[in-house]
Amino acid sequence: MPGPKDLDPSSSPRALLGAELRHAREKAGLSQEELGTPLFVSGSFIGQLESGTRRMHLEYAAQIDEILGTDGFFARNCAAIAKSKYPDHFAEAAEAEAIATTIRQYATLLVPGLLQTKAYAEEVFRAYHPTAPDDTIDGLVAARLERAHLLDHPTTPLLWAILDEAVLRREVGGGVVMAEALEHVTGLAQNHRIIVQVLPFGAGAHASMHGALKLMEFEDAPPLSFVEGPDMGKLLDDPATVARHTLMFSLLQAAALSPQESLALIESVAQDYEHGELHP
Repeated sequence: MPGPKDLDPSSSPRALLGAELRHAREKAGLSQEELGTPLFVSGSFIGQLESGTRRMHLEYAAQIDEILGTDGFFARNCAAIAKSKYPDHFAEAAEAEAIATTIRQYATLLVPGLLQTKAYAEEVFRAYHPTAPDDTIDGLVAARLERAHLLDHPTTPLLWAILDEAVLRREVGGGVVMAEALEHVTGLAQNHRIIVQVLPFGAGAHASMHGALKLMEFEDAPPLSFVEGPDMGKLLDDPATVARHTLMFSLLQAAALSPQESLALIESVAQDYEHGELHP
């Protein structure tokens, strides 16, 4: 009997691969926990693979093929969908972000990627890669702007962003670029597409002094937390860790200015940039 047909990587490959995994697991009569045990992962991790919120890596795919007797199907297709337009450390988070129903993010120094303008993104990537060819920068910017199309839907995902006041005060690309970037954020908020708050310098010590924070919720899978540093990033699904990060975000919300006060501050700073006033 022939094995399953290889997947077409152009049509939601991760979701398709997850559906095939669920079908093969159920056919084998295994629960998610029973499949996860020999892989040394939790049943919830298997559930995330099946729902498409996690990318299947080759090391797991090969073992799954052996356990489920799927004749190399998952290893072949895992390799086929491994290519990403995003850096390796961020690719899995970007894929999860694309199917999230709710995104909560605290940004410490930069306007979040989903909210960046083209000019702002160009300045950021050029600072990261000062010697890169222009076409490399263009590709990175295009991928970032493509991510922002998530916000084209009128209601999903819910995006709640808390911007440290440093995001407003750090002049990226000059006054014109900053004014445009901040006006873009305020426009999304005024159109009720996002909720934005500013954590002012006057708040002092706060719950996320260590750095940025992103939380994602999904319709059919447990929530995830994403933490990152220079050229590294990690999705976390440990319930205790996610709960701790959720509490941290709630504390940031409490310490931040109200959405109305935040919008007024962002608009004021944007106007100052337009008028050529610099902010230390």
